[in-house]
Amino acid sequence: MAKDLLGELEHHVLLALLRQGSEGYSVPIVLELERCTGREVAPAAIYIALRRLESKGFLTSDLRTAPVEEGGRERRYFTVTKIGIARLKEARGGFLRLWDGLEPVLEGEQ
Repeated sequence: MAKDLLGELEHHVLLALLRQGSEGYSVPIVLELERCTGREVAPAAIYIALRRLESKGFLTSDLRTAPVEEGGRERRYFTVTKIGIARLKEARGGFLRLWDGLEPVLEGEQ
């Protein structure tokens, strides 16, 4: 089971990828994470997380050639799998259960 757990960066990468319509490549993922989190993201860390997520079965990937107006380079596009979405739902449920009832503590009422 430990292999199936999502680390924080993996969780963020899957969510950023879903925001792109469930498939995309590394550069837009980096930009989306920086936009949403307000933190600088190392592209190398995203490449590693993408490969790790793919090895866990949470993503699939394929090489595509970009249009000429975008440089015509090959890019590896990633797609979130049903297993990846299921793992995100499980993680979200766990976070919601952990957060439940903490409003008084967070607001200093306790």
